[in-house]
Amino acid sequence: MGLFKKFINQTARPEGILGRLMIRGMNCGHAKLADWGISTLGIGEPDEILDIGCGGGRHIHKMLRLYPGARGAAVDCSPLCVRKAAEYNRKEIRAGRLAVDVGDAADLPFPAEKFDLVTAFETVYFWPGLVRCFTQAARVLKPDGVFLIVNETDGVEPVGRKFEKMIDRMTVYTAEELAEALRGAGFAHTAVSRHRVFPWIAVAARKHDPRP
Repeated sequence: MGLFKKFINQTARPEGILGRLMIRGMNCGHAKLADWGISTLGIGEPDEILDIGCGGGRHIHKMLRLYPGARGAAVDCSPLCVRKAAEYNRKEIRAGRLAVDVGDAADLPFPAEKFDLVTAFETVYFWPGLVRCFTQAARVLKPDGVFLIVNETDGVEPVGRKFEKMIDRMTVYTAEELAEALRGAGFAHTAVSRHRVFPWIAVAARKHDPRP
């Protein structure tokens, strides 16, 4: 395996020297994408936010700045990502506003109905079964809470399909495929936003509120 392919295969679970470089690239390279995705949210200020697949921790940092009254949690399957995200957010952790830990999207270590907002930036490509993982997101959301998925590829454009072939265990999805899996996980409503220039998509799903 060539060096470039070794590097891009750090995307799913960064580790070692190449993993540290990948995490730095995630924080910088995905900033505009994440900020655009967050801007599509039409919600009031959340009290509790969870970022799944937090990478280097930049995006949960952004949301805690955007929502100064909120508290956050962030999980990633990579211990290196957790370490780097904790370093990036040391002030928020010391202030008691954020907890960062190792966690699996398919088995989230949180009680039911804890969060108002759950986010996933550039990560669902590697999740082990969308409906299973989306069901976990629904479980930890409060009634009427929102799950936001932000992807750099719309599942159709050729660059995303190219990387799908090069990166192990990566699957790119169309917005329609994500929406179908969200419905399968029990979400009541989904809204799709598309960037006007880039093939970016943001899919926001709202958990059903059974209260009258």
